[in-house]
Amino acid sequence: MPAKPGHGARMLPSARLRSGLLRVFPAMILIGLAAWEIARVRAAPGGVPGDEDWDTAAELVRTQFQPGDLIVFAPDWIDPVGRLHLGDLIPLDAAGRMDDARFGSVWELSIRGARAPEATGEMNIETDTGGVTVRHFVRPAAEVVTDLVAQVGKAQVTGERDRGPTADLFEVGFAPHRCVLVVPRPDRTVTITYRGIALGKELVGYVGLADVFKRRDVRDPGRMVVSVGEQEVATVTVDNDSGWTRFAAPTAPGTGDVTIALTAVGPTAKDRLLCFAAEARR
Repeated sequence: MPAKPGHGARMLPSARLRSGLLRVFPAMILIGLAAWEIARVRAAPGGVPGDEDWDTAAELVRTQFQPGDLIVFAPDWIDPVGRLHLGDLIPLDAAGRMDDARFGSVWELSIRGARAPEATGEMNIETDTGGVTVRHFVRPAAEVVTDLVAQVGKAQVTGERDRGPTADLFEVGFAPHRCVLVVPRPDRTVTITYRGIALGKELVGYVGLADVFKRRDVRDPGRMVVSVGEQEVATVTVDNDSGWTRFAAPTAPGTGDVTIALTAVGPTAKDRLLCFAAEARR
């Protein structure tokens, strides 16, 4: 029987090499990881624009900004930095917008090649200021005939509810939105009817569940049913992961009734903070 290493037999060179590699391989991995981490940390500051770069970008926007322009940032996690430099040009109506369709002029400030979904249309400015890319877009703006959030005080409201309807700025999908908040009682429906309002070619709206803490504690969904006259035009069910969910339906220009029915789905659906916004657009 061949002798085992350590029992009087000599280990072959190839075996010694393999044994040595096995001993040092973990150390080589650790050294490689450490070198990668050091390189990443050293490179990171170079990829993040400083205050001077942001000041230059903000000054470029300020020289050509017009009231009613929309300013957006990309990626969205730089929003606090962007607002630090340009927040005075972002009113609450723009910050809590239903969507960006009302805006015919959009300024995008981005880093690291990111793009904002609102940055569409014809681009007439594109410049880099030390890592902050400034772009300006123009496009046709949607013409709003009736804003259902603004008109909710004139609507007829029926149904069992713990709160609302209240038009204000609320958090939905981790973003601020100006919307109408309603809290139906569990397994109950609250109906909001707008009588004889002006309609255009399209009714566009969004709905979601407000309050991050309620979304953490309550798991039941909510539902919105939209009707124009006697015709149901949209049904949207939202849960804690739905965010700000869009619907759209064609309408005949003129006047008509619009009904929004909001339901807390399920007998345990307490504190479902349903929030919606909608516009009739020409």
